[in-house]
Amino acid sequence: MKEFFEFFSFADANVRYVTIGSVLLAASSAVVGCFTLLRKRALVGDAVAHAVLPGVCLAFILSGTKNPLILLLGAFVTGWLSLVVIDFITSRSRIKEDTAIGLVLSVFFGIGILLLTAIQHSGNAAQSGLDKFLFGKAASLVGEDLITFSVVAILLLAATILFYKELKLLCFDETYARTIGFPVRRLELLLTTLTVLAVVVGIQAVGVVLMAAMLITPAAAARFWTDRLGVMLVLAAVMGAFSGVAGAFVSYTAPAMPTGPWIVLIVSMIAILSFALAPDKGWIARILRRRRNRKLILEENLLKLLYQLGEAKQDYAANRPLQELLEKRAIPAKEAKYGLNKLKKQGYLEKRKGTWALTPEGLNRGRRVVRLHRLWELYLTQYLHLASDHVHEDAETIEHIITPELEQRLLEELNYPELDPHSTRIP
Repeated sequence: MKEFFEFFSFADANVRYVTIGSVLLAASSAVVGCFTLLRKRALVGDAVAHAVLPGVCLAFILSGTKNPLILLLGAFVTGWLSLVVIDFITSRSRIKEDTAIGLVLSVFFGIGILLLTAIQHSGNAAQSGLDKFLFGKAASLVGEDLITFSVVAILLLAATILFYKELKLLCFDETYARTIGFPVRRLELLLTTLTVLAVVVGIQAVGVVLMAAMLITPAAAARFWTDRLGVMLVLAAVMGAFSGVAGAFVSYTAPAMPTGPWIVLIVSMIAILSFALAPDKGWIARILRRRRNRKLILEENLLKLLYQLGEAKQDYAANRPLQELLEKRAIPAKEAKYGLNKLKKQGYLEKRKGTWALTPEGLNRGRRVVRLHRLWELYLTQYLHLASDHVHEDAETIEHIITPELEQRLLEELNYPELDPHSTRIP
């Protein structure tokens, strides 16, 4: 607890530099990462992150100093060049983008390692700490670095706010943006520049190896919680900022623990929790939704079966034993019992001496399922020209998800038919 208060008092200048720098890096890169993710170019961040290493090394060789502005400028040039090369390869050859990214990533990173090795054997005393760009060293941030990062972070956020509408349209409907006269190519270059800037700023904290995770992971986690871009940007920034603070705190309480990898580890844990717990898109929500759908299908199949059995003699209120239902439709006995009891609790069925009968509510619901089934069969035969003996399976699936609005539209399109393709009456 003592270390907690010492850390969050920010009395130590080094703690302030590391924490604020980590927050700025993580939050700004997460915002830009949202657009990269939505453009389905997540691997681009990885390519840029590895391509900046030769730029850092060349900037050091040419300047002889580790001035952060000069190093970042060199990193920006080679990072931006890597994206130009990727676009050139994909547009001028049959090589796909993912292959081009792999080629550029490996070649640029190999050149960077070669230059870094040459620098280490050059005897230049100023080279100390240059290898930290590989894995990052946020704990070494100083006030001069913080000023640089602050300026870049403000530029990233300002550009995002200023071109929010244009970037949003570019991500979701590039064709429409081009049609209405938006400068799509310039917007792509802007997004490329923002991505490179975000990666360049982050490499000193988390390194070239982990920077791609810092760019994409908060965006991917935020995407699970919302379908609105504005909310996604805010959530990604908050997740990135939290991981920056938490990573700096872990590094403070355990000095042997590097800050950068802990930032990535924490944001990855947030992403895993998001993947599992998000209310609509999470794993648990999908599992529960599938279970609900299976139960709904079972219930509607049972009601449809009881209705169809009543159709033969126009006796919909007749009592049906479980065995008769199982003989007519291949439903496991345990599932059938569960479904029948569930329908009884809902008021759709009545149980009389071990037999089952439709209530008026159950009759109406069973009739609607049968109607939807036969309407869809008729639609497939009339509009898609499928054979009448090939439409049953499709109708078995679609009947459970047709909304009342779609049902009305089907009736209108089919001119309120009375018979299905098998000459059976549509109720």
